[in-house]
Amino acid sequence: MLMINNEVVAQTLTMRECIEAQEAAFAGLLQGKAIFRPRIDTYVPCDREDGYYRFGSVEGASDGVLAVRLKSDIVHWPKGADGTLSESKYCMQPGTYCGLVFLYSTGNGEPLAILNDGHLQHMRVGGAAGIGTRLLAREDASTVGMIGSGGMARTFLEAYAVVRHIRHVKVFSRMPDHRNRYAAEMSKALDIEVVAVDSAREAVRGMDIVSTCTDSIKPTIEAEWLEPGMHVVNLSPHEISAAVAARFDVKVQQGKEGLPIPESNMFRKGIGGSLGAFVTGSEEQQQRLPRATKNLRLEEWPVYTDIISGKMPGRIHRDQITHYRTIGNWGVQFSSVGALVYRKAMTAGLGRELPTEWFLQDIRN
Repeated sequence: MLMINNEVVAQTLTMRECIEAQEAAFAGLLQGKAIFRPRIDTYVPCDREDGYYRFGSVEGASDGVLAVRLKSDIVHWPKGADGTLSESKYCMQPGTYCGLVFLYSTGNGEPLAILNDGHLQHMRVGGAAGIGTRLLAREDASTVGMIGSGGMARTFLEAYAVVRHIRHVKVFSRMPDHRNRYAAEMSKALDIEVVAVDSAREAVRGMDIVSTCTDSIKPTIEAEWLEPGMHVVNLSPHEISAAVAARFDVKVQQGKEGLPIPESNMFRKGIGGSLGAFVTGSEEQQQRLPRATKNLRLEEWPVYTDIISGKMPGRIHRDQITHYRTIGNWGVQFSSVGALVYRKAMTAGLGRELPTEWFLQDIRN
């Protein structure tokens, strides 16, 4: 049994490998070689009067490994000066987080590893953005309009640079020092021109790829900003409005997420950043939970496997506006990328060995 921290993940995992591992796992869904269970969240009142405790889990299996990703968060929803609503989270205190990925062998059930999920999470989502961009963006796409300047915005841009020859980037986020720092760091890291701009509108204007990487639970771009030939990628499930989606000539979601369960007093859809959640607490406590706008009929959207199987066309001419939604197939993302990191760490002698017998017992469960 191996304990793998974020430093080891960063040391062993490249973005190119991350993209390729996920593409192989997604193809395995067509062949009966991969499977996943959609993410489910559970909300319980917490000590904060403006927040809630949220436990999230997702699982998937591919390439001989099953992964279970677990998250333990205190979430709250601060409102910006401009009226925007975002989701903030932590574990125990602001600045610390608890997310773990457990890996098991599907061959004999052996527990293989426990991984911190921080760097792996950023890489697997960035890799997903790269997959969609390789699939749908114009071959000559070379400019990016980035809205957001956090960790995901970094791995999204890294992934775009793997699948396209990126030469110029404009970035906007609400905090000027954040976007300026992002521009300086990513210019140096990728050896490309990255400039900070003063509005989301300016970040989008004239760009080949438009990327929204925020924690907003409200739309972040406007329909009239979109131009022929653009490719749009979003991080949050709520950053794209119905009006924006109506401008897309081709729209693809990574996979179907959310359980086919009707809403009830206990089960809700579209709470904050959750696609499906079990909720408890008094009626007054549940007033803290924001409802995201339900504005997309996702059941009508094709998924990634529809495109690679030839069931549906992707981009067929350069003036089409295309969109890739990086939601779905989460379980096989963790199994494929987690397995890759585990095997590379084992080969390199990295990580901390834990006795496997600590995780076994002789009492039938």
